[in-house]
Amino acid sequence: MASPVPAKYKVGLVQMAMSSDTAANLQAAIAKVEEAAAAGARLVCLPELFRSRYFAQREDAALFDLAEPVPGPTTNALGTVAQRAGVVVIAPVFERRAPGLYHNSAAVIDADGRLVGIYRKMHIPDDPAYYEKFYFAPGDLGFRAFDTRVGRIGTLVCWDQWYPEGARLTALQGASVLFYPTAIGWHPAEKATQGAAQLDAWRTIQRGHAIANGCYVAAVNRVGLERPGGGEGATLDGIEFWGSSFLADPFGAIVAEAPQDREAILVAEVDLARIEEVRRGWPFLRDRRIDAYSGLGSRFIDPQP
Repeated sequence: MASPVPAKYKVGLVQMAMSSDTAANLQAAIAKVEEAAAAGARLVCLPELFRSRYFAQREDAALFDLAEPVPGPTTNALGTVAQRAGVVVIAPVFERRAPGLYHNSAAVIDADGRLVGIYRKMHIPDDPAYYEKFYFAPGDLGFRAFDTRVGRIGTLVCWDQWYPEGARLTALQGASVLFYPTAIGWHPAEKATQGAAQLDAWRTIQRGHAIANGCYVAAVNRVGLERPGGGEGATLDGIEFWGSSFLADPFGAIVAEAPQDREAILVAEVDLARIEEVRRGWPFLRDRRIDAYSGLGSRFIDPQP
Protein backbone atom coordinates (compact mmCIF):
# COMPACT_ATOMS: atom_id res chain seq x y z
CA MET A 1 0.00 0.00 0.00
CA ALA A 2 1.30 3.44 -0.93
CA SER A 3 2.27 5.74 1.93
CA PRO A 4 -0.14 8.63 2.55
CA VAL A 5 0.90 12.02 1.21
CA PRO A 6 2.16 14.16 4.10
CA ALA A 7 0.12 17.24 5.00
CA LYS A 8 3.36 19.11 5.66
CA TYR A 9 6.91 18.44 4.55
CA LYS A 10 10.20 20.21 4.08
CA VAL A 11 11.91 20.87 0.75
CA GLY A 12 15.64 21.35 0.31
CA LEU A 13 16.81 23.86 -2.31
CA VAL A 14 20.48 23.40 -3.17
CA GLN A 15 22.21 26.61 -4.23
CA MET A 16 25.60 25.56 -5.64
CA ALA A 17 28.71 26.98 -7.24
CA MET A 18 30.06 24.76 -10.05
CA SER A 19 33.62 23.84 -10.92
CA SER A 20 35.00 22.68 -14.27
CA ASP A 21 35.20 19.11 -12.86
CA THR A 22 31.93 17.35 -13.69
CA ALA A 23 32.64 14.38 -11.42
CA ALA A 24 33.36 16.70 -8.50
CA ASN A 25 30.14 18.60 -9.16
CA LEU A 26 28.14 15.37 -9.01
CA GLN A 27 29.83 14.31 -5.77
CA ALA A 28 29.15 17.74 -4.28
CA ALA A 29 25.50 17.45 -5.29
CA ILE A 30 25.22 14.02 -3.69
CA ALA A 31 26.70 15.37 -0.46
CA LYS A 32 24.30 18.32 -0.48
CA VAL A 33 21.29 16.05 -1.07
CA GLU A 34 22.38 14.01 1.95
CA GLU A 35 22.88 17.17 4.01
CA ALA A 36 19.44 18.50 3.09
CA ALA A 37 17.88 15.14 3.97
CA ALA A 38 19.67 15.14 7.34
CA ALA A 39 18.15 18.59 7.97
CA GLY A 40 14.66 17.16 7.42
CA ALA A 41 14.03 17.73 3.71
CA ARG A 42 11.87 15.12 2.03
CA LEU A 43 12.34 16.56 -1.47
CA VAL A 44 15.61 18.08 -2.71
CA CYS A 45 15.99 20.13 -5.88
CA LEU A 46 19.34 20.85 -7.57
CA PRO A 47 20.08 23.80 -9.90
CA GLU A 48 19.87 23.72 -13.69
CA LEU A 49 22.75 21.91 -15.46
CA PHE A 50 24.58 21.41 -12.16
CA ARG A 51 27.01 18.81 -13.58
CA SER A 52 29.09 21.52 -15.27
CA ARG A 53 29.73 25.22 -15.50
CA TYR A 54 27.12 27.04 -17.55
CA PHE A 55 28.54 26.13 -20.97
CA ALA A 56 25.91 27.95 -23.07
CA GLN A 57 27.85 31.20 -22.69
CA ARG A 58 29.51 30.18 -25.96
CA GLU A 59 28.80 27.99 -28.98
CA ASP A 60 31.14 25.01 -29.18
CA ALA A 61 30.09 21.66 -30.67
CA ALA A 62 32.67 19.85 -28.54
CA LEU A 63 30.55 20.66 -25.49
CA PHE A 64 27.88 18.21 -26.63
CA ASP A 65 30.19 15.64 -25.03
CA LEU A 66 28.83 16.82 -21.67
CA ALA A 67 25.42 15.35 -22.48
CA GLU A 68 24.24 11.97 -21.18
CA PRO A 69 21.24 9.70 -21.58
CA VAL A 70 18.34 9.44 -19.14
CA PRO A 71 18.50 7.03 -17.38
CA GLY A 72 22.25 7.54 -17.20
CA PRO A 73 25.16 8.24 -14.86
CA THR A 74 23.62 11.26 -13.11
CA THR A 75 20.16 9.80 -12.57
CA ASN A 76 21.65 6.46 -11.48
CA ALA A 77 23.92 8.12 -8.90
CA LEU A 78 21.16 10.36 -7.57
CA GLY A 79 18.70 7.47 -7.58
CA THR A 80 21.04 5.64 -5.23
CA VAL A 81 21.29 8.59 -2.85
CA ALA A 82 17.53 9.23 -3.06
CA GLN A 83 16.83 5.67 -1.97
CA ARG A 84 19.51 5.74 0.73
CA ALA A 85 18.31 9.04 2.18
CA GLY A 86 14.61 8.43 1.53
CA VAL A 87 14.10 11.70 -0.37
CA VAL A 88 12.61 12.77 -3.68
CA VAL A 89 15.26 14.38 -5.92
CA ILE A 90 14.82 16.76 -8.85
CA ALA A 91 17.94 16.26 -10.98
CA PRO A 92 18.53 18.65 -13.91
CA VAL A 93 20.50 17.01 -16.73
CA PHE A 94 21.92 17.82 -20.16
CA GLU A 95 20.01 15.03 -21.87
CA ARG A 96 21.42 13.19 -24.88
CA ARG A 97 18.31 11.79 -26.50
CA ALA A 98 19.94 10.66 -29.76
CA PRO A 99 22.99 11.65 -31.81
CA GLY A 100 22.55 15.36 -32.57
CA LEU A 101 19.42 15.67 -30.42
CA TYR A 102 19.77 17.13 -26.94
CA HIS A 103 17.49 18.62 -24.30
CA ASN A 104 17.81 20.69 -21.15
CA SER A 105 15.88 18.39 -18.84
CA ALA A 106 14.92 17.72 -15.25
CA ALA A 107 14.57 14.15 -14.01
CA VAL A 108 12.23 13.44 -11.10
CA ILE A 109 13.47 10.61 -8.88
CA ASP A 110 11.22 9.25 -6.16
CA ALA A 111 12.32 8.44 -2.62
CA ASP A 112 12.71 4.76 -3.53
CA GLY A 113 15.28 5.64 -6.20
CA ARG A 114 12.84 5.10 -9.08
CA LEU A 115 12.92 7.49 -12.04
CA VAL A 116 9.37 8.83 -12.14
CA GLY A 117 9.81 10.79 -15.36
CA ILE A 118 11.48 13.74 -17.05
CA TYR A 119 10.54 17.25 -17.99
CA ARG A 120 12.21 18.82 -21.03
CA LYS A 121 12.63 22.59 -20.95
CA MET A 122 9.99 24.11 -23.21
CA HIS A 123 11.20 27.69 -23.66
CA ILE A 124 14.75 27.92 -25.00
CA PRO A 125 16.48 31.32 -24.83
CA ASP A 126 18.94 32.81 -27.29
CA ASP A 127 20.48 35.87 -25.70
CA PRO A 128 24.04 37.15 -25.23
CA ALA A 129 25.86 34.54 -23.10
CA TYR A 130 22.72 32.35 -23.06
CA TYR A 131 23.10 30.60 -26.42
CA GLU A 132 20.84 27.70 -25.55
CA LYS A 133 19.21 27.28 -28.95
CA PHE A 134 22.59 26.06 -30.22
CA TYR A 135 22.52 23.19 -27.72
CA PHE A 136 18.92 22.28 -26.88
CA ALA A 137 15.86 21.24 -28.83
CA PRO A 138 12.63 22.57 -27.31
CA GLY A 139 10.84 20.17 -25.02
CA ASP A 140 8.22 17.95 -26.61
CA LEU A 141 6.64 16.34 -23.54
CA GLY A 142 4.56 19.35 -22.59
CA PHE A 143 4.10 20.71 -19.09
CA ARG A 144 3.96 17.90 -16.58
CA ALA A 145 3.16 17.08 -12.97
CA PHE A 146 4.63 14.04 -11.23
CA ASP A 147 3.32 11.87 -8.40
CA THR A 148 5.99 11.33 -5.75
CA ARG A 149 6.29 10.20 -2.13
CA VAL A 150 5.44 13.75 -1.00
CA GLY A 151 2.56 14.23 -3.43
CA ARG A 152 2.13 15.76 -6.86
CA ILE A 153 4.76 18.31 -7.86
CA GLY A 154 5.77 20.04 -11.07
CA THR A 155 9.12 21.09 -12.42
CA LEU A 156 9.95 23.56 -15.14
CA VAL A 157 13.40 24.94 -15.98
CA CYS A 158 14.85 28.48 -15.83
CA TRP A 159 13.59 30.45 -18.86
CA ASP A 160 10.22 28.73 -18.38
CA GLN A 161 9.85 30.80 -15.21
CA TRP A 162 8.94 33.92 -17.21
CA TYR A 163 5.88 32.32 -18.84
CA PRO A 164 2.60 32.24 -16.90
CA GLU A 165 1.16 29.68 -19.32
CA GLY A 166 3.64 26.99 -18.21
CA ALA A 167 2.99 27.63 -14.53
CA ARG A 168 -0.78 27.56 -15.08
CA LEU A 169 -0.82 24.35 -17.09
CA THR A 170 1.37 22.60 -14.53
CA ALA A 171 -0.73 23.81 -11.61
CA LEU A 172 -3.93 22.72 -13.38
CA GLN A 173 -2.56 19.16 -13.28
CA GLY A 174 -2.62 19.30 -9.50
CA ALA A 175 0.99 20.25 -8.70
CA SER A 176 1.21 21.65 -5.18
CA VAL A 177 4.74 23.00 -5.72
CA LEU A 178 6.32 24.34 -8.92
CA PHE A 179 10.11 23.89 -8.92
CA TYR A 180 12.30 25.99 -11.19
CA PRO A 181 15.92 24.76 -11.38
CA THR A 182 17.74 27.81 -12.67
CA ALA A 183 20.98 29.31 -13.99
CA ILE A 184 20.46 33.07 -14.08
CA GLY A 185 22.61 36.02 -13.21
CA TRP A 186 24.03 39.38 -14.17
CA HIS A 187 26.29 40.38 -17.00
CA PRO A 188 28.86 42.10 -14.75
CA ALA A 189 28.93 45.24 -16.90
CA GLU A 190 25.17 45.69 -16.41
CA LYS A 191 24.97 44.94 -12.70
CA ALA A 192 25.44 48.48 -11.41
CA THR A 193 22.74 50.00 -13.60
CA GLN A 194 20.26 47.15 -14.15
CA GLY A 195 21.08 44.46 -11.62
CA ALA A 196 18.61 45.35 -8.89
CA ALA A 197 15.72 45.66 -11.35
CA GLN A 198 16.58 42.37 -13.06
CA LEU A 199 16.67 40.46 -9.79
CA ASP A 200 13.44 42.07 -8.63
CA ALA A 201 11.67 41.17 -11.89
CA TRP A 202 12.84 37.55 -11.58
CA ARG A 203 11.58 37.28 -8.02
CA THR A 204 8.31 39.10 -8.82
CA ILE A 205 7.28 36.97 -11.81
CA GLN A 206 7.68 33.77 -9.83
CA ARG A 207 5.84 35.13 -6.81
CA GLY A 208 3.11 36.00 -9.31
CA HIS A 209 2.91 32.37 -10.43
CA ALA A 210 2.43 31.33 -6.80
CA ILE A 211 -0.35 33.90 -6.31
CA ALA A 212 -2.15 33.30 -9.61
CA ASN A 213 -2.19 29.53 -9.12
CA GLY A 214 -2.46 29.28 -5.34
CA CYS A 215 0.52 26.96 -5.02
CA TYR A 216 4.08 27.00 -3.73
CA VAL A 217 6.90 28.07 -6.05
CA ALA A 218 10.57 27.18 -5.51
CA ALA A 219 13.41 28.79 -7.49
CA VAL A 220 16.77 27.01 -7.21
CA ASN A 221 19.69 28.99 -8.67
CA ARG A 222 23.45 28.54 -8.93
CA VAL A 223 25.88 31.11 -7.55
CA GLY A 224 29.32 32.52 -8.41
CA LEU A 225 31.06 34.15 -11.36
CA GLU A 226 31.64 31.86 -14.35
CA ARG A 227 33.66 32.94 -17.38
CA PRO A 228 33.54 31.01 -20.65
CA GLY A 229 36.53 29.86 -22.64
CA GLY A 230 36.91 30.61 -26.36
CA GLY A 231 34.27 29.93 -28.96
CA GLU A 232 31.61 31.70 -30.96
CA GLY A 233 29.93 34.46 -28.99
CA ALA A 234 32.17 34.15 -25.94
CA THR A 235 32.80 37.18 -23.76
CA LEU A 236 35.43 37.65 -21.06
CA ASP A 237 32.98 39.15 -18.55
CA GLY A 238 31.05 35.94 -17.97
CA ILE A 239 27.94 35.72 -15.80
CA GLU A 240 27.67 36.44 -12.09
CA PHE A 241 24.94 34.03 -11.01
CA TRP A 242 22.86 35.81 -8.40
CA GLY A 243 21.83 32.96 -6.10
CA SER A 244 18.76 34.22 -4.18
CA SER A 245 17.04 30.83 -4.31
CA PHE A 246 13.70 31.00 -2.54
CA LEU A 247 10.44 29.32 -1.63
CA ALA A 248 7.22 31.33 -1.97
CA ASP A 249 3.90 30.28 -0.45
CA PRO A 250 0.54 30.21 -2.32
CA PHE A 251 0.01 33.93 -1.76
CA GLY A 252 3.51 34.86 -2.84
CA ALA A 253 5.01 35.39 0.62
CA ILE A 254 8.69 34.45 0.77
CA VAL A 255 9.01 31.53 3.19
CA ALA A 256 12.81 31.36 2.96
CA GLU A 257 15.52 32.89 0.74
CA ALA A 258 19.20 32.18 0.18
CA PRO A 259 21.92 34.85 -0.11
CA GLN A 260 23.12 36.25 -3.44
CA ASP A 261 26.80 35.53 -3.04
CA ARG A 262 27.43 32.09 -1.55
CA GLU A 263 26.34 28.48 -1.53
CA ALA A 264 23.43 27.51 0.68
CA ILE A 265 21.05 24.67 1.38
CA LEU A 266 17.64 26.19 1.97
CA VAL A 267 15.29 23.93 3.96
CA ALA A 268 11.73 25.22 4.26
CA GLU A 269 8.27 23.84 4.89
CA VAL A 270 5.41 23.22 2.46
CA ASP A 271 1.99 23.09 4.15
CA LEU A 272 -0.71 21.74 1.87
CA ALA A 273 -3.42 23.26 4.09
CA ARG A 274 -2.10 26.69 3.10
CA ILE A 275 -3.06 25.95 -0.52
CA GLU A 276 -6.63 25.20 0.53
CA GLU A 277 -6.75 28.29 2.74
CA VAL A 278 -5.52 30.67 0.04
CA ARG A 279 -7.65 29.23 -2.75
CA ARG A 280 -10.82 29.51 -0.65
CA GLY A 281 -10.20 33.21 -0.05
CA TRP A 282 -8.85 34.01 -3.53
CA PRO A 283 -10.63 31.54 -5.89
CA PHE A 284 -8.82 32.38 -9.10
CA LEU A 285 -9.24 28.87 -10.49
CA ARG A 286 -13.01 29.06 -9.91
CA ASP A 287 -13.38 32.37 -11.72
CA ARG A 288 -11.26 31.65 -14.77
CA ARG A 289 -13.14 32.31 -18.02
CA ILE A 290 -12.03 29.20 -19.85
CA ASP A 291 -14.53 29.99 -22.60
CA ALA A 292 -12.74 33.25 -23.42
CA TYR A 293 -9.07 32.30 -23.73
CA SER A 294 -8.87 30.96 -27.27
CA GLY A 295 -6.50 33.75 -28.28
CA LEU A 296 -3.75 32.27 -26.13
CA GLY A 297 -3.11 29.80 -28.92
CA SER A 298 -2.01 32.64 -31.22
CA ARG A 299 1.50 34.08 -31.46
CA PHE A 300 -0.02 37.57 -31.54
CA ILE A 301 -3.52 38.90 -32.24
CA ASP A 302 -3.22 41.44 -35.02
CA PRO A 303 -5.65 44.37 -34.97
CA GLN A 304 -8.52 44.08 -37.38
CA PRO A 305 -8.52 46.60 -40.28
